[in-house]
Amino acid sequence: MHRRSLLGGVAAAGFAAPALGQGAANTLRVIPQANLTSLDPVWTTAVVTRNHGMMVFDHITSVDEHGVPKPQMVEGWAIEDDGKSWTFTLRDNLFFHDGERVTAKDCVASIKRWAARDTFGQVMWAATNELAALDDKRFRFRLKHPFPTLALAMGRSQGPVPVMPERIANTDPNTQIREAIGSGPFRFVANEWNPGQKAVWAKWDRYVPRNEPISGLAGGRVPRLDRVEWTVISDPSTAASAMQTGEQDYWEYPLHDLLPLMRRNRQLVVQQRLQSGTYGALRFNHLHAPFNNVEIRRAVAMAVDQRDYLRAVAGEDPAGWGTCEGVFTCDTPLANEEGSDILKIRSVERGRAALAAAGYNGERVVLIAPGDYPQINAISLVTADLLRRLGMNVEVQSVDWGTLVQRRTSREPVERGGWSVIHTTASGDALDLPVVHLFLRANGPNAWFGWPQDDEIERLRAAWLEAPNEDAAKAIGRQLNARAMQVLPYVPVGYYWQPSVWRRNVTGVFRSPTTVFWGLGKG
Repeated sequence: MHRRSLLGGVAAAGFAAPALGQGAANTLRVIPQANLTSLDPVWTTAVVTRNHGMMVFDHITSVDEHGVPKPQMVEGWAIEDDGKSWTFTLRDNLFFHDGERVTAKDCVASIKRWAARDTFGQVMWAATNELAALDDKRFRFRLKHPFPTLALAMGRSQGPVPVMPERIANTDPNTQIREAIGSGPFRFVANEWNPGQKAVWAKWDRYVPRNEPISGLAGGRVPRLDRVEWTVISDPSTAASAMQTGEQDYWEYPLHDLLPLMRRNRQLVVQQRLQSGTYGALRFNHLHAPFNNVEIRRAVAMAVDQRDYLRAVAGEDPAGWGTCEGVFTCDTPLANEEGSDILKIRSVERGRAALAAAGYNGERVVLIAPGDYPQINAISLVTADLLRRLGMNVEVQSVDWGTLVQRRTSREPVERGGWSVIHTTASGDALDLPVVHLFLRANGPNAWFGWPQDDEIERLRAAWLEAPNEDAAKAIGRQLNARAMQVLPYVPVGYYWQPSVWRRNVTGVFRSPTTVFWGLGKG
């Protein structure tokens, strides 16, 4: 990032003048963290699609601020047959945005589609003998063995089951849905969607929230806004100016360089809304050369210095970031650095020697960087520079984030439009347990993009689920970290704190695992 020119552009934008037109009084105008190109939170794990899904789709269960699963669309559940039978009962007054009533058949189809793609869902489904609707309001799991985390699996914040009409949920999970019809607090206004520019949601008048206070993502999802409008503004200077002048109300992921300027505006609030840090990941394509060679992956890892990545995103102040040289979220029960010595070498010279010894032969390395997503673009460019210093033949392809989300699904070699390296981020609550850790899954064709294959990681993940106590679970966590550092499904590059900015007339803002818009209003 070019900090000086960026700040100069902001200073020239002229922040002092208030906006003359404030828009609809009960419309929240948002600058999202990225462009919305996919409407399907099952098909993609992109955070921007998840945020869209949190408005449109309601969920069977949700997780409160303490990580405890709570009923959301259901009144509750009954567990019988020594934990091998779970029966869920839907609450009343659930309607899809097309006016149809939500039934148990819709939930069954939605769960099946979600379980085919979600990391935790795949584990849950492996324990399931049968899932069937009993009547319009009840559905039942019959399990092969007790699975006490079933309600948690369906409600985890990184990938809860998005309930959609059965006809849509019957879509192949590897094919994107094109209709965003749920039963959540807001309906998607399809005829106002212009990818790359604008997306709109309107309050769903038939939504009946739970009569409970919000806690995490659980409780009463009360829609207090009439409309939520996302405007994609890829230039940070322009986005900051729009916030300062009142043309926009909420900026999800402001550039860290611009935070001091915005803090000086009394009409703006700059706060950390997300409950956990944002963790960066360097992801290899394990299907093709050169990164199908574990020794080449290790050569890169020994040259990585997490501090370079974190300073590129969040600046020099270490209060805004932290190194985390393990695969599990720092300061959580499973956090450890067993076998992480490779990330403590931080030597380009040793990496270059290891690369030569591994037999690197000048293969082209295609790194895709999202030019319109400043944080991920910054860490991508750090890697591009690192690989070049190692002596690799690097080609950086700059695209928009939406294109990257589509492109990363390609399993082709680089000669046919594929990729070698991508970067992404995840919140800390997505990396704290083996069953939800996307980047740690190593089941080949069914793994997250990059498709690593390692039977030992998979064996340890399964063993963690069967751990008899916390000490045993932690011991397996250490083995998982050590194995991950041997085979390197990805390289962790530390975490940073990502504040949001909103105008003072935005009310009801609360801390949550992800960005949600229920509960917010405008004063």
